[in-house]
Amino acid sequence: NTMLLKHASNVTGCALALERLFGDLGFPTGVFQTMVLSGRAVAPIIRDDRVAAITLTGSESTGSSVAAVAGQALKKLVLELGGSDPFIVLEDADLDRCVETAVRARFQNAGQSCIAAKRFIVVEQIARTFEERFVAAIRSLPVGDPLRTETRIGPMARADLREDLHDQINASAQQGALLATGGHALETPGFFYAPTVLLRVQPHMRAFREEVFGPAAAIIRVPDAATAIATANDSVYGLGGSLWTGDVDRAKQLAADIESGQVFINGMTASDPRLPFGGVKRSGYGRELSWFGIREFVNVQTVWIGPAAS
Repeated sequence: NTMLLKHASNVTGCALALERLFGDLGFPTGVFQTMVLSGRAVAPIIRDDRVAAITLTGSESTGSSVAAVAGQALKKLVLELGGSDPFIVLEDADLDRCVETAVRARFQNAGQSCIAAKRFIVVEQIARTFEERFVAAIRSLPVGDPLRTETRIGPMARADLREDLHDQINASAQQGALLATGGHALETPGFFYAPTVLLRVQPHMRAFREEVFGPAAAIIRVPDAATAIATANDSVYGLGGSLWTGDVDRAKQLAADIESGQVFINGMTASDPRLPFGGVKRSGYGRELSWFGIREFVNVQTVWIGPAAS
């Protein structure tokens, strides 16, 4: 099975390094090829009869465009798109482990991950304690050169992404969210943004409705577990989710009601090659990884054999 890679325009060096790696490992020439071309040049390649199927990791808008072309060409497609993953904290959660994991789940890679926790939905009973611990931990995160081992927050990938994030935070604050920390770009070389936490976020706010792709967390208070699940599902996205409680049996029942491709109970949502990965709703369709991911791109052929002679 040969592969063509159309990489994001800002990571050409990584894509070419992958192609070289396949050659260094002894794969025949052409088994893995990186295509250095613009996004506008992709549609004819999708339509080409030599291309059997397509998989995309990207934005919702790009996914819609690729799906339209693939649909016209009747090509199999897997989409792994955006997310606004809920991180649900119930009243009996282990807050020490929960807060420590919440910080990592939101701010790893400066928050630039499709499966990063983005909406922290916390039951009112323990919300104040969670907020105080969470905000204190965020304020202590070392920001700087990502090549230094002590750094926990590096720069964002592009200037436009930082601008979009700042617009979302400002708009949410104008809509009534409380800025607990951060909320501004950092005056240092690179596209750095201060780690940010918004409190009292409500469903009508941009920080709730949109995918926030950067180092910013939105905390939503809810009265009980049932409201937490309903709030988690009040989104066009459904990629992943995390649920924290001391009652695992209860968590299993609640997880079945969360509209997402995966739910991690008392743990951080992660991509693991042993587990199927993908979303529902506008987070895409199809699965990557595991038995399910392998079989997304194989054809099932039925062979029926009758008697050799009458």
